[in-house]
Amino acid sequence: MTAKDILKITLNLVIIYLIGGIILAAVYAKTSPIMYRNAVLEKETALKKLMPEADRIEKIGDWTIHDKHAEYFIARKNNTTAGYIIQSFGKGYSSYINTLIAVDTEFRIQKISILGHAETPGLGDEIEADSFKDQFVGKDPEHMKVLKTETTEYVQAISGATISSRAVAEDAVKNGMDFLKKTIQGEYRGHVSGR
Repeated sequence: MTAKDILKITLNLVIIYLIGGIILAAVYAKTSPIMYRNAVLEKETALKKLMPEADRIEKIGDWTIHDKHAEYFIARKNNTTAGYIIQSFGKGYSSYINTLIAVDTEFRIQKISILGHAETPGLGDEIEADSFKDQFVGKDPEHMKVLKTETTEYVQAISGATISSRAVAEDAVKNGMDFLKKTIQGEYRGHVSGR
């Protein structure tokens, strides 16, 4: 093989890679806005399912957990506060678990929703099961402790998926609720003392 042949093969490969890169960039440019729009719609649908009684759900702020951007919202019904929703993340066994938590005005959980994760199928993905999520209803941040034994006061771990269970309860939900409670009560106190 001569230097000319090597140069010809190299040039052909570079051209093929450039064309492939241009095609990938064009596909990404076309699908990226669609993916973003779908993610926004998915979050809006999840918010409405968490607080179906609310006429309006408005974003009131942003916060960061595990270097991930999250948001929090106020739910209103007839111009009065019905509750709050906070997005939070928990460090699971093989992923960060994207969670939405709906609380009433007393900061007791009304419902939780798992927006996304990559936990182990058949084990960690049981965090999406209603039997797991229903354990959170009515609990406050002080009861976000995972036990491996049967419990109604705290959260019972999923058998074989204690890390995923703790990621949701003790990390995402507890930290999200603690932040929300401090933030909302701080804003409320600020408004009262500012009068």
